[in-house]
Parts: sequence; C-alpha cells; structure tokens
Amino acid sequence: MSLVKFNRRPLRNLITSDFFNNDDFFDTRLWNKKLDEPALNVKETNDAFEVELAAPGFAKKDFEVTIDNGCLHIAAESSKSKEEKEDNYTRQEFSYNSFEKRLQLPDSVKEEDVKATYNDGVLSFNLAKKADAKKHTPKKVEIG
Repeated sequence: MSLVKFNRRPLRNLITSDFFNNDDFFDTRLWNKKLDEPALNVKETNDAFEVELAAPGFAKKDFEVTIDNGCLHIAAESSKSKEEKEDNYTRQEFSYNSFEKRLQLPDSVKEEDVKATYNDGVLSFNLAKKADAKKHTPKKVEIG
C-alpha cells in the first residue's frame, strides 16, 4: 500500500472539476423539492395498521382527510397573521404552512373503519384490517 499526498485545491478549482456537476446544481427539481413534509411512522399489528404523522402547529380544523379508491389523502393548511399599529409605524407578521400526503392503502384495510385523532402535534390513524387479512398463528404439525 502506498501513501499519496493530499493536494488541497481551492474552491474555484473544485467547482470546475468533475466532482461538481453544474447541471445538477441548476436543476430546478433539486431546489423545488419539499423539505418540510411531515415525518411518518407506520406500524402493523395483528388487527390494524397504526400511522402517526408529525404535524405540529396545526389545529384539528386545519386538516382534511379523505379516502378514495384505496388512497388515504391527508392535507393541511394553516395561516396566521398579526398586525401592530403604532403612531409612527405598522408591523405585520404572517405565516403560512401547508402539506399534502397520499398513502396507498393495502387491500386488507377496512376503509369504513378508519379512525383518526390529533393530539400534541401528532395526527394518528388506526386502519383496521379485514377479518380474513388478520395474521393467524401457524399450527404446528407433529410428524408421526
């Protein structure tokens, strides 16, 4: 094994080198990518799927949840504004937050038994399974 001396190159050389792809840097898909999508946890139990979606800062009224053609559609939109008027100035603050998420449900979910709760910034779903889709414990067969 031989050692090779590391040659530090200035940033301007790095940008024009093969290690930096200018086409990717200016690709609008990278800049328009949603970075603020909420985190999602899915847990499967014997009777249901449990889904948790981290969505702090919203109220229950901000959510719209629908199920259509085996797809769970979750959308939320929230806006707040505050205005202060003084003698020589006016200050206005506002914020807007929204997201949209779609989850394809497995065929084993009973769409009519989906339950949702929102507590402490976590939107939780209980997606009940159909009776024939529940896991059965295997039966051990004795060899005679």
